[in-house]
Amino acid sequence: MTDPQRSTRPAPARGTQTRTHTLQPMTARTARVHVFGRDHINTDEIIPARYLTTDREEELAPYAMQDYDPQFVQRVGQGDIVIAGADFGCGSSREHAVWALRGAGVSAVLAPNFARIFYRNAINNGFPALECAGIEELFSDGDEATLDLEAGTIRNETTGRELRFTPLPDFALAVKAAGGWLEYMRDQDAAAQAGSAASLPDGGGEQPGGTLNTASTEGGYGHAGRPQGDGASFETPAGAAEPGRG
Repeated sequence: MTDPQRSTRPAPARGTQTRTHTLQPMTARTARVHVFGRDHINTDEIIPARYLTTDREEELAPYAMQDYDPQFVQRVGQGDIVIAGADFGCGSSREHAVWALRGAGVSAVLAPNFARIFYRNAINNGFPALECAGIEELFSDGDEATLDLEAGTIRNETTGRELRFTPLPDFALAVKAAGGWLEYMRDQDAAAQAGSAASLPDGGGEQPGGTLNTASTEGGYGHAGRPQGDGASFETPAGAAEPGRG
């Protein structure tokens, strides 16, 4: 567990915090480490359920890790790294756990392994959750670390020791670069639409089918929905008339 006496870094100014998925793309970063060595740190400890009244990172940030270490937000600085024990992020599934850590300034979490829903939430939000065997033994609280996402290494600048972690797959790096899953999918959607338009004889025109932003006309109650402009729903039985057509 982190030791509040070992750090004198002032708390970040809460009034200036923003959604930190707009941080510059991180290839290699040297930052301070906060070690939470216990296994099975759950999402209620990362962000207590009583604060789940907002999805704004700057409003969640003051309560990050409150039920594990109430002084954490007074020590963490922008870009700092959290080192944790195994199964980090177990318990309830909530994206707020990622948002609270990132809002407080954390740029990455490394652990031997993660609860899978937390891990997927991290990917969806473009937040590095990096699996690294032996990571708890590499650092003491307050050490400086250089984290290189592309090389897949983390180096303790205090001791000179280095470990390799399981690198993020290319698509997860692309999601991080885009700022999150929705932003990534909008970029992919726009590229696909531009490519389809370019392939038409006249180089443009309205495209058939739906896109990520297309409203559904029939969604809900177990029905997959039919995007506006789609010729037919795949749930329409062969030979049956589509809704609104005679």
